[in-house]
Amino acid sequence: MNMTVIEIIKLGRKYLKLWPELPELGQYFADYNAVQSCRFVCKYFPALALFTFIMQLFFSSGLPSGQGSITLALAALPQALVYGLFLLSMPVQALVIAGVKADKRLPPSLDSWYKDGIEKAKQSQQNHDEGYHSDRAFTGSDSLQKLVVTNPRYIDLAKLLRLTFDTGAK
Repeated sequence: MNMTVIEIIKLGRKYLKLWPELPELGQYFADYNAVQSCRFVCKYFPALALFTFIMQLFFSSGLPSGQGSITLALAALPQALVYGLFLLSMPVQALVIAGVKADKRLPPSLDSWYKDGIEKAKQSQQNHDEGYHSDRAFTGSDSLQKLVVTNPRYIDLAKLLRLTFDTGAK
C-alpha cells in the first residue's frame, strides 16, 4: 500500500500500542522482542539525546577542568548537534520500521494461525453469549467482525492478540 512517511509513523505507533505487553508472547512471536525494543527506544532515547547534547557541550567547554570558555563550547556545538540528532532520530526510525512491519502480510504459517484464532474467538464469543442469555451482543463482536480479512497483516495480528487478551482478562 502506498503511504506517506507520516502515515507509516502513525501506523507504527498504533502497532506498538496494540501489541499486548505479555512476556509469554515472546515465546511464540519474534515480533514481541522487536516491539519491546521499539517501545524502549521511543521512551528513553529522546532523554538520552538531550543528555548527550548537554554533556558534550559541558565537557568540551572546559568547565570541569576550570578553564571554561564559551568559545570552546561553541566550537563543539556542531559535533554535539550531530550526536544529539542521531540519537533523536532513533525513535523515528523505530516507528518507521514498526509501521512497515505492521503493513506487511502475515507469512503462511502465521496466516493459518491467525484464521484459527479468529475461529476460536468466534466460538468463545458464542459460548459467552449463550452463557449470559442476554439480548445484548458481546462487546467484542464488532471488533471481531472487523478482524475477519482475507489477507491479514501484522497489525491485524496485534489487534487479534489485544482483543483475545483483553477479553480473556475480564
